[in-house]
Amino acid sequence: MGTKKETSHKITNVFWITLAITLVFVTIGILTPKGLASVTANIQNFITTTFGWYYLIFVSVLVIFCFYLIFSPIGSIKLGKAGEKPKYSTISWFGMLFSAGMGVGLVFWGATEPLSHYAISSPEASPGSNQALMDAFRFSFFHWGIHAWAIYAFVGLTLAYFQFRHDKPGLISATLDPLLGKWMKPSVRVTIDVIAVFATIVGVATTLGFGATQINGGLSFLFDIPVDFKVQIIIIAIVTVLFLTSAMSGLGRGMKWLSNTNMVLAVLLMIIVIVVGPTLLTLNMLTDATGAYMQNFIGMSFRTDPVNAAGREWINSWTIFYWAWFISWSPFVGIFIARVSKGRRIREFLAGVILLPTLLSVIWFAVFGTASTSVQRAGFDLTQLKTEEVLFGTFNHMPLGSILSVIAIFLIGVFFITSADSATYVLGMQTMNGVMNPANRVKFIWGIIQSLIASILLFSGGLEGLQNMLIIVALPFSFIMLLMMLSLSKALRKERRDLGLYIKPKSLRKSNS
Repeated sequence: MGTKKETSHKITNVFWITLAITLVFVTIGILTPKGLASVTANIQNFITTTFGWYYLIFVSVLVIFCFYLIFSPIGSIKLGKAGEKPKYSTISWFGMLFSAGMGVGLVFWGATEPLSHYAISSPEASPGSNQALMDAFRFSFFHWGIHAWAIYAFVGLTLAYFQFRHDKPGLISATLDPLLGKWMKPSVRVTIDVIAVFATIVGVATTLGFGATQINGGLSFLFDIPVDFKVQIIIIAIVTVLFLTSAMSGLGRGMKWLSNTNMVLAVLLMIIVIVVGPTLLTLNMLTDATGAYMQNFIGMSFRTDPVNAAGREWINSWTIFYWAWFISWSPFVGIFIARVSKGRRIREFLAGVILLPTLLSVIWFAVFGTASTSVQRAGFDLTQLKTEEVLFGTFNHMPLGSILSVIAIFLIGVFFITSADSATYVLGMQTMNGVMNPANRVKFIWGIIQSLIASILLFSGGLEGLQNMLIIVALPFSFIMLLMMLSLSKALRKERRDLGLYIKPKSLRKSNS
């Protein structure tokens, strides 16, 4: 028994291999930041141009697959053993999955993306027109709605099902056992898990870097603090101490408390902006754009604009970029939300992970997008600001602007902490053979490494190159996800036959409750 425990808590080869690969790219980013950015940008452009159609079809298939499971009798299967109940309340569970899944991204893009689609580069209309304004919201809803969360939900569901239903380790490679069987040699397992860990490291490091720049931008707007590397290093150092403290306290305490705080601050900020901003316009925009999003859902899902070069470039820059970004983030988010979802049924899990965050994202973009575009239409040009400054520039032209900016900075900070906190847990889990509670020393090591990578690349200007790497690694991981879908389908079909889930889901209740 002692030997088994010792082995399961041992750092695996995945840790050392991924660390070495990451250090190589970070070193290149330090020595030749422009070279790394240029090469990776060319590769990224090739992938988005050549495989754009594939990304659109692939993500749409994920959406269809998830909704099939929601409405299928299979949805009654529990992510755990009979009698197991969810560990976290629905509110805390939702707060944790939302904080890990979107977090800083929503605050970063909430005011900026609709403004960009309206005033800078419209997907289908002339920039600055009324049609561009309406399109700005439905495409923002599209990018941060059902498709994005279906990617996370699928990976999370697959991991949770095999981990809690079939006692597999919490690793991406373990989900492929039913499909590949004897082909799953140690080298194949390590390769799969290295891709997942590398995507997590790069994704979180770039998020830490961008989060630091946005907090710096907010402080600059409020207190004239200069936007420079020294300030950003101080921000990263403070956040690192806070998220490591939270990580050491465990998911049930630190992460749960931070996630609940996130939700309170986010809802508070939204309510204040609705009240002091263009309230009626916000509600009308929310209603109209939601209808447009639903009405054009299928068309947007498969839109490639093959004979319009400008339109295709827009799709590559936004839709394809986002799908690749979310795919590359899915190992991190999926493993985390799987960890906190034990005891929930498939139907409940998918509905909660896809629909609730989509609803909140739609409301968020309607509120902050209406605020920023209204300021722009009033004659104050926000497009001249840096991306990380647009939100604060919007607040600068609203009542209670300083108070809103302070709340936003706190919200970014807490989202910042929760993303890094959950990432240290996921990285520890993936590099210690999928154990449920990775050792604090490993979480501490990964936390320091993430912060160092973000700091070094902010200093050298190599953050863009690492961000491009994140998009590039999404392509091979999407192929792994296809195999995961086949593996999950095979396992669920077998369980469906064993439990007799064909017509009446109620037949499951006795054996699965």
